[in-house]
Amino acid sequence: MKRATFVKKLLQAAMTILGVLVINYFLFRVMPGDPASMLARNPRMSAESVARINEMFGLDRPWYVQFGMYFGDLVRGDLGDSFIFKKPVALIIWERVPATLLLTLVAEILAIAAGMLIGVVAAWKRGSALDVGALGFALVSYSMPTFWLGILLVAFFSGYLHLFPVSGMISPALVFAEPLAKLGDMLAHLALPALTLALVLIGEYALIMRNSMIDVLTEDYIVTARAKGLSEGDILRRHAVPNAMIPMATIIAMSLGFTITGALQVETVFSWPGLGRLMYEALKGRDYPLLQGIFLVTSVAVVGANFVADIVYGYIDPRVRA
Repeated sequence: MKRATFVKKLLQAAMTILGVLVINYFLFRVMPGDPASMLARNPRMSAESVARINEMFGLDRPWYVQFGMYFGDLVRGDLGDSFIFKKPVALIIWERVPATLLLTLVAEILAIAAGMLIGVVAAWKRGSALDVGALGFALVSYSMPTFWLGILLVAFFSGYLHLFPVSGMISPALVFAEPLAKLGDMLAHLALPALTLALVLIGEYALIMRNSMIDVLTEDYIVTARAKGLSEGDILRRHAVPNAMIPMATIIAMSLGFTITGALQVETVFSWPGLGRLMYEALKGRDYPLLQGIFLVTSVAVVGANFVADIVYGYIDPRVRA
């Protein structure tokens, strides 16, 4: 990739993040009710109390002064204090990030492996009963609401089969004598949330991989490989799959936003203690500083992932290097 292209994409990412900062500031200030009323939680509070709270948080100043204070705090890494947790927002988010990363990482690995396998097999056996079945599964998986799928898995695997725990990240009432026992309990709690999120992603990845494989199988170099006498397995392994995987790099990175949205619903259904569950608690408590922090962190993560995907795609696909 040329330096000019890299700089252009970097500037685009920077401008997008700047737009996110502006939206993040104004979005939660157009919510019904002013922040002072949200904080006090008392509609009958006196005018003097409202004035003191407004002065404390700078809410009595012009919007451009407040925005300057907000931007200055961001530069210093200060996201404000949570109304309901009475702690710095940055610290609260940092405590919840590992749980969300674990859930999304495991779900992504499962989805990539299964989705690509299903897509490759469906394209290779195009038109067969196997292809129809795989395509039907992918469409159902892709269109299934995340929260509804989670409820179904809970009802079957926890309610009927009693195989996995319903909620949480670890059993609070158990004392583990060995680290492996604690790890096993955590994996048992992780199984259903990760499976729920993975199943939704599998449908998208399978459909993209199938379509990409079908396009690749019509290319001239595949015909040439067959004419040279290469076996179908060699053609699949050495030519078809590697070239069909090129669009997947961008799709996987760009699906991060959907993954985070799905994680929000999954963590709510399974009470998984990550950013999604934290966002639910902040929404329920109308904790707008915490909501601002979560929105900012997740938005920057999505923009960063898309930027990395553009750069990687430019290197692995010669057609877009210019």
